[in-house]
Amino acid sequence: MAIAKHNRVPTQTTATGGSSAASAMLDLLQSLSGLFLSLFMWGHMFLVASILLGKDAMWVVTRFFEGYYFFGKPYPIIVTIIVGIVFAVFIAHALLAMRKFPSSYREYRAMKEHRQSIRHGDTSLWFVQAYTGFALFFLGSVHLYVMLTNGDNIGPYASSDRVWSQVMWPLYLLLLLAVEFHGGIGLYRLAVKWGWFQGKDAARSRRNLKRLKWVITVFLLTLGLATLAAYMKIGIEHADRAGERYTPAAAVVLDAGEGGA
Repeated sequence: MAIAKHNRVPTQTTATGGSSAASAMLDLLQSLSGLFLSLFMWGHMFLVASILLGKDAMWVVTRFFEGYYFFGKPYPIIVTIIVGIVFAVFIAHALLAMRKFPSSYREYRAMKEHRQSIRHGDTSLWFVQAYTGFALFFLGSVHLYVMLTNGDNIGPYASSDRVWSQVMWPLYLLLLLAVEFHGGIGLYRLAVKWGWFQGKDAARSRRNLKRLKWVITVFLLTLGLATLAAYMKIGIEHADRAGERYTPAAAVVLDAGEGGA
């Protein structure tokens, strides 16, 4: 009987040419980066929505992230660093996600025909996520670059001027739609993939997760549209004074300038 030269089982390779272990690691990194970005965007939504509570509320949030209440003066570089980290994770996530995209039109057609033949809801959601992800690569990159280079130019008036006077509201509208659909679907797919919140009845758990996903998506879209409308309204009213910094109403504030957020 012939004796094998090696008793180690060969590592299974994937379609991309890497090992199954490497592929699993890349999947994990994609999941973690997607989770980070989705949770960050949820938090970011509530922070920018502070404008709905008034200009002073948004000014306070802005100053907080500049370190004003910790160091006694604002440091916009803190915001720039945060944006830089998010931008790096954003790019890494996009590169990791591109592994799952069809590499040719022929593959795309085959996937599309497969989706039409099986008519599976989660498969359709994957296509929506892929389309919105492609859009986000461009829309999100523009927004993050603007924030990266304007860390000292954020606030009730500064942000509203950017939305209206600099005509950024169309991009923000498209970005809002892409982010909320992409992020919501992504979190749902992560929960299903890794078995989060899965009870004894997997099918029922999946249906409940999908309902929750849509509830959260509708809520965040409503909040986002109301927030964008508020910035547009302020921008319209402030158009003839575009570039002017906001001065908070509270007389106890020592530094009256907006200073960017």
